[in-house]
Amino acid sequence: MTIVAATLFGTANIGPLDVISTILHHVGLDAIAPTEPLPKLLDALIWESRFPRVLLAGAVGIALTVSGTVLQSVTRNPLADPYLLGVSSGASTGAVAVLLLGIGGGSLSLSSGAFIGALVSFGVLLALIGGGRVSNPARVVLTGVLVSQFFAAITSVILMVNGDANSTRGFTYWLLGSLAGARWEPLILTGSLILIGVVAIQFFAPALDAFTFGWDSAAALGINVTAARVWLMILTAVITAAAVAASGAIGFIGLLVPHAVRILAGPAHRVLLPLSALVGAIFLIWVDTFARTAFAPNELPVGVITALLGAPAFALVLRRVGS
Repeated sequence: MTIVAATLFGTANIGPLDVISTILHHVGLDAIAPTEPLPKLLDALIWESRFPRVLLAGAVGIALTVSGTVLQSVTRNPLADPYLLGVSSGASTGAVAVLLLGIGGGSLSLSSGAFIGALVSFGVLLALIGGGRVSNPARVVLTGVLVSQFFAAITSVILMVNGDANSTRGFTYWLLGSLAGARWEPLILTGSLILIGVVAIQFFAPALDAFTFGWDSAAALGINVTAARVWLMILTAVITAAAVAASGAIGFIGLLVPHAVRILAGPAHRVLLPLSALVGAIFLIWVDTFARTAFAPNELPVGVITALLGAPAFALVLRRVGS
């Protein structure tokens, strides 16, 4: 329902039956479509622009909230978010390297460069913490900060040495988070990676419940702590990298939504993970809908809206943690 409703919003006036009919026509269910096919221009507007964008927003929302939920449990840090492992900074470095340095010789897109950069930064983090054998959650957090700062510095150097006003402006817009480039091909790849990763993470729900009491307690309960920790970090890194490559760095969702859902649904991850994914998807779909329609024909980066909404909520989380 949310997907259809969000697809209605835009400069062109399109009704819900038109949206449903267009989707049914394109998936081969013409026999049950409630109306005749729309003119080609409106059909393309729905199927090639709005609908994939709404789906991508949902997929990115799922990836970020699930990643935040997992990392808050693994590190026992209520302020952990999907970018804790340095993935966002690595993605930025990869993107700017493709954009300004021409790495890949034109065969890599900005999103591909961002995805590769994100995985490289995560590999650096794994190497620094000994491949997951670290016994202190605080070391994971501090190493993530170190990796983030290192790759952020590399990005700044590349921008200063090779960037001009136009390229810097375009990269900054991407970095703030935008779903404007949503198309079917990248959506299918991104969505597949996120879906596989989220389903795999669900199998680690018992381990995540045990991590809530500490790594030593989890080991006493029979959990293979090192293996579970490494796999969870790998899976969160992959789905976060896919999300950042597709949309840029959209902040606060992976930090705040898990806390809100945890208050409503409790700490059991078998329920918390899918419910966080659902709430995160719905939340980002509507935030992106507001970002692309509120100031039409101009469009705000969706990361700006999440920051405006998230900063006050983040202050409340800090107050709660500190009390």
